[in-house]
Amino acid sequence: MTHLTEKQLLEKAYKPGKDAMALHPFYHGKIEVIPKCRIKDFNDFAIWYTPGVAEPCKDIQKHPLKVFDYTNKWNTVAVVSDGTRVLGLGDIGPEAGLPVMEGKSLLFKYLGGVDAYPLCLDTKDPDEIIQAVKWLKPSFGGINLEDIAKPKCFYILNRLRKELDIPVWHDDQQGTATIVTAGAINALKIVGKPLSTTLVSMVGAGAANIAIARVLIAAGVRQKNIIMADSKGILHPTRKDLEKEKDSNPEKWQMCLNSNHEGRTGNVSEALRNTDICIAASTPGPGTIKKAWVSTMADDAIVFATANPNPEIWPWEARDAGARIIATGRSDFPNQINNSLGFPGIFRGTLDVRAETITDEMCIAAALELAHTAEDHGLQDDYIVPTMDSWDVFPREAVAVGLQAINQGIARLKPSRQQLFEQATALIKKSRDITTNLMQEGFIPPAPL
Repeated sequence: MTHLTEKQLLEKAYKPGKDAMALHPFYHGKIEVIPKCRIKDFNDFAIWYTPGVAEPCKDIQKHPLKVFDYTNKWNTVAVVSDGTRVLGLGDIGPEAGLPVMEGKSLLFKYLGGVDAYPLCLDTKDPDEIIQAVKWLKPSFGGINLEDIAKPKCFYILNRLRKELDIPVWHDDQQGTATIVTAGAINALKIVGKPLSTTLVSMVGAGAANIAIARVLIAAGVRQKNIIMADSKGILHPTRKDLEKEKDSNPEKWQMCLNSNHEGRTGNVSEALRNTDICIAASTPGPGTIKKAWVSTMADDAIVFATANPNPEIWPWEARDAGARIIATGRSDFPNQINNSLGFPGIFRGTLDVRAETITDEMCIAAALELAHTAEDHGLQDDYIVPTMDSWDVFPREAVAVGLQAINQGIARLKPSRQQLFEQATALIKKSRDITTNLMQEGFIPPAPL
């Protein structure tokens, strides 16, 4: 990346958006439904539909859990959004958010072998969203909440996790936290700094960073060593504006009370000073984080600028300012800290053991396996987490998550490690092979670019 001029780097950064505007209308969407059962002739429809289908229906009525055996519920996830916080674009509405949810569903299938369906809801009311998901629950084996604004995203997730008997996950919280934790573990390993003494600055205090902080703390970071800042400055106990909101946003208020043991005040620039790692999940840049601020960080500084579509600071700017390891949320730069490394494998493992929920411990298990996978491939400053083309990361992650669910007693099935690995591998390979075959046969036409 450093051998390119800044103009070339910028052209590279904006090219995916230009290509997207050409290819989205060409393909008219990214996913579709295809059969998975045999259809030798029209007589088979008497099995798959009436009259034959009545027999499994009656058996499910007697034994409700058999729905997982007779239908695709066991492998089906709803990607639910109200379009109120889509990527870094904000409240753009459910229709405008649909391309993102389709993309999410595509990644679920290709990377994890999971059948996911985009469901953009035409309501912003959190209780209506909760009710809609509860109505949809019979058809799905899991729920992926996506791009829902804070603080209602916390309320929606917490209620649904309590009230449903299938796993409910908010990818902007748990998914982001998993990948960031994996990257932080390896980045700190490279620079030789232990989690327990690392000073962490966090830019942004929304759903992502609140969850990242929670999982980092569970992994070994001390909460007092976290300095978190929102758009109005550093979080601390005398933030009266946040104290007024403590009932509606208790997670953020708890960060005010229990982090920042130095008692820092001021803006983001003060938050970064002398910290070992900066984790940003805030307003897309460039320019949200200044080069001058990065230059005040500790030696061998680590910067995670995860905003999409553009990071809070360009990687080359952070490097010029003295950062040693830089990560972003983009696939066209090294060290992509992207949820796509997490949710496909995590849901694969969760569904394969029919877990009742997804716990923080399962997220940590996934993060550790991600970190180990990258370490097995060879850690470098520009390689701290696996890339999406390292297909082995997804079955490995699925196994780690499934085994953790079994250990916690929340799995309905208890396959062995080998069985989990073989099933995950087979399902993921099948998804990729189907896509390859559809392209080779021309059912997916070649792109005009």
